[in-house]
Amino acid sequence: MPRASLFKIFTPRRLLWGLAALAALSLLIWALRPAPISVTTATVARAPFEDAINEEGRTRLRDTWHVTAPITGYLRRVMLEVGDQVDQGQVLFRLEPSPAPALDARSREQAEDALQAARARLQAAEANLETARAERRFAEAEYQRYRRLHERNLVSTADLEHRESLRDRQRALERAAASSVEAARFEVESAQAVLAVTSGQRSPADQPTLELAAPVAGVVLERFRCCEGTVDAGQPILEIGRLADMEIRVDLLSMDAVRLRPGMAVRITGWGGPVLDGRVRRIEPAGFTRTSALGVDEQRVPVIVDFAPDTDPAALGLGSGFRVEVEFLIWQDDDVLQVPTSALFRHDGRWAAFVTEAGHARLRHLKIGRQSGLASQVLDGLDAGERIVTHPSEALVDGAPVRDDT
Repeated sequence: MPRASLFKIFTPRRLLWGLAALAALSLLIWALRPAPISVTTATVARAPFEDAINEEGRTRLRDTWHVTAPITGYLRRVMLEVGDQVDQGQVLFRLEPSPAPALDARSREQAEDALQAARARLQAAEANLETARAERRFAEAEYQRYRRLHERNLVSTADLEHRESLRDRQRALERAAASSVEAARFEVESAQAVLAVTSGQRSPADQPTLELAAPVAGVVLERFRCCEGTVDAGQPILEIGRLADMEIRVDLLSMDAVRLRPGMAVRITGWGGPVLDGRVRRIEPAGFTRTSALGVDEQRVPVIVDFAPDTDPAALGLGSGFRVEVEFLIWQDDDVLQVPTSALFRHDGRWAAFVTEAGHARLRHLKIGRQSGLASQVLDGLDAGERIVTHPSEALVDGAPVRDDT
């Protein structure tokens, strides 16, 4: 084509319009391209790793003693207070007989009448005793007279034996009369005791008291009764325990409890002091159901933890019923390739994560080992130093452009 014809086709005006169309097309392509997704990332690194179970626990005493009232009686004031130290055999509290009830007007009149009747019976019994004594003296005198006459052969042996029988019978009657007098005196004393109770006052100070001693040396954990008053048999008064026998009870989920073994090391924190060491002593064989704060029924298993032998929890200020945090160490290593657990998700039935490469997200399937809280062990699929997306959103797909806002 001749050069002149080319100049006619590519005129400056047409060139200007072509450049404008090309610029507009470029702007359209740039506007329609997908915008990078904002993500946060973390570095895959090797570091110490611990597979641990963390749970809240409560301190308690292995053995406690409830000291109760052995009989129904009147409790004198308990002077011991919670926290007081007691020695074995020390008197904890005292019981005395219950005070007699007060008498109303009718009961008092009946008691007065009963006293007068008892006194009358006593007088009658004393009179009968005097009569029996006189009859006994006469019978003895008759017997002595007949015995002397028998020695002189003036009376028969049968008459002597008859007088002897009369004498013995009078002696027995005298003893019976004496017993009747004693019984009448007891009735008078009983009636006087009933009449003496007018306002339900306690017994005199010389009444016998029952002293209850401490079964072991320890500290008073709880005082159920402090003031004077009537108590029933079996009613608890004090609870005693030894702070040296302190342990921790932790209620673990059953799926976590099966991973523990007696003797496993634990760390005790969250009690207001330094980290303490301990050991799992017992995993109880029976669980129970507990409803969580979200209303979900959970199967829990009690796990008992002992403090280290060189730890005195009482000296550190711990007592029974204190809250602690217990960390059970299942497994640990100083060099483990690990990633944040928040970066993992399930994809096609396998663990997966997104890795950033040249501004794009790349899907990786991983082989995960142990998991402990915020970190998870990586067995295959990642190398140390790579950047992994944490908290991936549903919009993130393989190959999507990303912008790291970490």
